[in-house]
Amino acid sequence: MPEVNYHDYLQLDKILNAQFPESDKHTLPAHDEMLFIVIHQAYELWFKQLHHEANSIVSIMGKPALNDNSPELQTVVHRLNRMVTILRVLVHQIDIMETMTPMDFLDFRDMLRPASGFQSWQFKELEAKLGLKFEHRHGKEYYTSQLRKEHVDVIKKAESSQSLLDLLNAWLERMPFFKEEENWKGASFRNPPNEKEGPHPFWVEYRERYAESLADAEKNNLEAFDNIFTRTTGSEDRAISATASQSALFIMLYRGYPMLQLPFQLLNALLEIDEQLSSWRYRHMNMVHRMIGTRIGTGGSTGKDYLKAAADKHYIFKEIAQLNSFLIERRKLPSLPLLVEKRLGFIG
Repeated sequence: MPEVNYHDYLQLDKILNAQFPESDKHTLPAHDEMLFIVIHQAYELWFKQLHHEANSIVSIMGKPALNDNSPELQTVVHRLNRMVTILRVLVHQIDIMETMTPMDFLDFRDMLRPASGFQSWQFKELEAKLGLKFEHRHGKEYYTSQLRKEHVDVIKKAESSQSLLDLLNAWLERMPFFKEEENWKGASFRNPPNEKEGPHPFWVEYRERYAESLADAEKNNLEAFDNIFTRTTGSEDRAISATASQSALFIMLYRGYPMLQLPFQLLNALLEIDEQLSSWRYRHMNMVHRMIGTRIGTGGSTGKDYLKAAADKHYIFKEIAQLNSFLIERRKLPSLPLLVEKRLGFIG
């Protein structure tokens, strides 16, 4: 095999000669434009890596069966956590950007029009790949208006494909917690359902204990509980079905059992991804406000106002985060039947 050279392997000729400040073209020196370019190029490289991780996760999650205690699920959790770490780096890169003052930025800002971070097709594609639906986007009527056709096509393809959120719902729906009735025989719940087709006895019991835990000001939560976990209509309004929501909450409640530890880590990593994306959006928004105040962005957007509206709306895994509203204290959890405990690995 031929020897590999560090410089050639990393294609450093291409990378280190890919910075062409507009200020140099206009012979109007702007020292900080180099920093501006390098940071945004670094962002796009990290976006590429995030796509690489997301594609592999979607491929694994898209398989017809996925053992909940398998090496494949461990790989999914590992790569989701890597995505979280990369997103933290993206947030911290703003610290470097903020070493540039507003006056430093003005030295070259007007030379960039109409280029804008709004034209980052990789970021929009990543949002779609994770599960941000077109109808849930802020400014959906013009969010691709400044992109090249080939990049719009890439985003549309991601929007029409199964997203990580779609695959998460399918994975949760396949979980057998409440489908195998023999595991629940002999369960001593206080209020079993009156009809065979009614809610599973576990959820009848859990709903009562949850109701007892609510303060007077929280009584409306019970209606939300019913809408999410026992609804038979209106499921088109939610990305996570009632069955999948039950599985996700069950994982959160009983995550101490060995069989549920990896599924819980998966759910937790998705919430962390949303949190880091939100942190990045808000740091970006505050940086823009610091740099240009109330002026419009170079791409023609309303600057801070647009970024704030998008940050408030673009939570992808919000339905999983919402389930934390329905937790109760550990000591008040219903006891699981012995057969269920065995399946979850607590008893050999």
